[in-house]
Amino acid sequence: MHVKKGDKVLVISGKDKGKQGTVLEAYPKKERVLVEGVNQVKKHAKPSQDNPQGGILTQEAAIHVSNVMPVDPKSGEPTRVGYSEVNGKKVRIAKKSGEPLDK
Repeated sequence: MHVKKGDKVLVISGKDKGKQGTVLEAYPKKERVLVEGVNQVKKHAKPSQDNPQGGILTQEAAIHVSNVMPVDPKSGEPTRVGYSEVNGKKVRIAKKSGEPLDK
């Protein structure tokens, strides 16, 4: 996958198009990511030990990884991802600026 947990991404399609957020979780087998503040859904919760009140909770739902693009660390614009080898390690590179996306 071209994004990892902790990456800053821009949503490029869907109802939340144009929103930016951080990847909270990545699910490579399902090809989905959970992005902070994107694809908010309502979930009905029964009263429990953790939540004695119960009620309707708002939380993020996963979106398909093809609907997000990483944000270039240099310019702040969305960019495609390339790969190169640095010191024997495979590193993700922003195509627009050439800056590495991995720390």
